[in-house]
Amino acid sequence: MDWMIMLAQLLLSLSFLVAVHEMGHLLAAKYFGMRVEQFSIGFPPKIWSFQKGETEYAISAIPLGGYVKISGMIDESLDTETMKQEPQPWEFRSKPAWQRLIVMLGGIIVNLVVGVLIFISLTFAFGDIYMLKDVVNKNGGFDVGEVGEGIGLRTGDKIVKINGKDFLYTEDITKPQTLLSTDGYYTVERDGKLVDIPIPGNFIEKFNKKENAMNFLRYRVPPVVGEVTKESIAEKTGLKPGDVFTEVNGTPVAYFDQVYKIVQASKKNNADSISFKISRAGTALAFKEAFKGKEGIGFRAMEPKDYLAEGRVAMKYGFAESIPLGATRAVETLKTQVTAFGRVISGKLSPKESLSGPIGIMRAYGAEWDWQRFWSLTGVLSLVLAFMNLLPIPALDGGHVMFLTYEIVSRRKPSDKFLENAQKVGMVFLLALMVFIFANDIVKLVTNA
Repeated sequence: MDWMIMLAQLLLSLSFLVAVHEMGHLLAAKYFGMRVEQFSIGFPPKIWSFQKGETEYAISAIPLGGYVKISGMIDESLDTETMKQEPQPWEFRSKPAWQRLIVMLGGIIVNLVVGVLIFISLTFAFGDIYMLKDVVNKNGGFDVGEVGEGIGLRTGDKIVKINGKDFLYTEDITKPQTLLSTDGYYTVERDGKLVDIPIPGNFIEKFNKKENAMNFLRYRVPPVVGEVTKESIAEKTGLKPGDVFTEVNGTPVAYFDQVYKIVQASKKNNADSISFKISRAGTALAFKEAFKGKEGIGFRAMEPKDYLAEGRVAMKYGFAESIPLGATRAVETLKTQVTAFGRVISGKLSPKESLSGPIGIMRAYGAEWDWQRFWSLTGVLSLVLAFMNLLPIPALDGGHVMFLTYEIVSRRKPSDKFLENAQKVGMVFLLALMVFIFANDIVKLVTNA
């Protein structure tokens, strides 16, 4: 059932983005008097269609793209027979180069606009929730997972600066701009001293895996019982929400991560028993229970939002405020994607780790239908599609833009035969890239299963 929810979100998002992209081409073409023969969401075989005027509107079976068939244009259909005939006034090839250029940019422009509008709408509808860095540091800093330990961070570290600059919110620590910064580093306070921790150039690859992102940094939590698991040691001993652990196996504890590590050590050593002390409304209670074969004591810690309430900042924005703020976020997101792409091309980031296809994107949507997450990812995808389509690769819009720009500057039009062959080369390249991305997705899925 989970995969069906993820797939449904992916298909809805892609169908929406493809529809608006191709609509950009269609509207520009019709505005300049070009004949549009077909508008399709998805690739053949065709499932359903209707005719309106000169254009057939269709929904096709392969939901990984779409196309607009404009008369007199060398495109994915490679309709060479039509191109052998005399150009007609309503055909793409008969129009001035500047008009053809606008038609090819139409889909890219619409994707950019849609992406910006989504970010503005999300900013207005949901606002922001931030956590103050100083409050987190005051309450013990961070519980560091294996991913954080891998770059030199330690549990109890208090991150005070990023790239030598002070910051306000903990969300800045894992911003893509931070993880992609050149020669980036965290400055942490550790045992009363300041220590610089370099951020590896390929560190952002770790965050392509959701479990790694969750195993980087967590807020340190006091050892307060939040919820008791049924049929556990905690239930047997009568632990209650609000009880505070003070000692486990004779070791004083002040944070939940300390309790967790001691319990895990007992489990690893196959200990016969476990002892712990708690404080309940000022009263000290001590327990010693059989532990052999147990997974843990059986309780969830208090949620960070409960004990860090003073550091939780909820921001709401008016519509006028949301416009520049949302637009700025869209631009920053696009810049981050371009920077990451440049790192992949230069070899600083691994294509295998950094590139995700439909399966990877589907998993990013998650098994629960969350509209905020859905539109956030759709906004990012819209901007990514705009950028990717602008790449100067034949068979993409950017390939057409490249040749049309050459025509405008040189005043010489490439031959139809050259454009046809370029289109074939581009299609082969894109098919090979799609095979690689699909295979990479499957390998990641199997590896992480």
